[in-house]
Amino acid sequence: MGSSTPTTPTPESAHGDATRSLQPGERDHGSWAGDSWKTGGSPTWITGAYDPDLNLVYWGTGNPGPDWNGEVRMGDNLYSDSALAVNADSGELQWYFQFTPWDVHDWDAIQVPILADLEFGGEPRKLMLWANRNAFYYTLDRETGEFLVGTPFAKQTWAEGLDENGRPIRAPGKLPTPDGNIVSPAIGGGTNWWSSAYSPKTELYYVNAYDGEQKFFIREQDYRAGEQFTGGGAESVEPSAKYKSAIRALDPRNGERRWEFEIQSRSTSGLLATAGDLVFGGTVDGYFFALDAETGKELWHIAVGGRVHTAPMTYAVNGKQLVTITAGNVVFTFGLD
Repeated sequence: MGSSTPTTPTPESAHGDATRSLQPGERDHGSWAGDSWKTGGSPTWITGAYDPDLNLVYWGTGNPGPDWNGEVRMGDNLYSDSALAVNADSGELQWYFQFTPWDVHDWDAIQVPILADLEFGGEPRKLMLWANRNAFYYTLDRETGEFLVGTPFAKQTWAEGLDENGRPIRAPGKLPTPDGNIVSPAIGGGTNWWSSAYSPKTELYYVNAYDGEQKFFIREQDYRAGEQFTGGGAESVEPSAKYKSAIRALDPRNGERRWEFEIQSRSTSGLLATAGDLVFGGTVDGYFFALDAETGKELWHIAVGGRVHTAPMTYAVNGKQLVTITAGNVVFTFGLD
């Protein structure tokens, strides 16, 4: 996805052409209005991925600042909320894809990219699979950044859909307001930083999804170095347990849901897919479980007495495969027979 002529859209239509912005004098600086690039944030804070054949490093970036008051930083705000492909030797940017231009809901694109090689459109493709915090699932060509698939995987009300380039078409009346505006997904997103998974055997992508909502507010705020700079906030409408969390299996070729396994909200467990056609995950109410990767049927579970947070990991010792998780302040290790 390349860059194009800078634009300065109005708040309700801030989805103009993608542009680059770092500092004055650089190409496409106009994606940040005025001097807003100086306090624009967009840090990265989760591990990326690497393709040794292409020698490309892939990394996701955070939301722009202030988080909710986008009126002081009109434009696309590159390279916030983006996937970046960087040459591992030179550091040169090879391509980028921006998931949420002019983000005003704090939907960082800090999910770990999943790299998969599979047949797409009748030919083998090197793909990047990404369920984004904004509640849309994406399949991209990881050689070029070409947008291939985009569809909601969790409840979302902020966009009418994505255009042919993967750019969101914003729904009217969904911006933060002084009195608050209810929008899905919540700040935590349709998913967040905990890992999703992919199985080359089933050719399915697995994500821990959440169908929540929050009321988003905007307020005036001056930037002061060293202090939070959010320009608003959000509050819950209902307890998170009122909304659905579910493990969802998606087809990367079209984003269609193959199955879902509902769990207690809101789970913050990562997922692990194995060559034995299992998907491991956990729950906020203290269960660790294994699902059939093809069907989503629960095959096994155990109560571990505390919230399962982040991702399971697997490894082998003396030829035996083990799976380890943390629950509360305890580490659990299980053997696979």
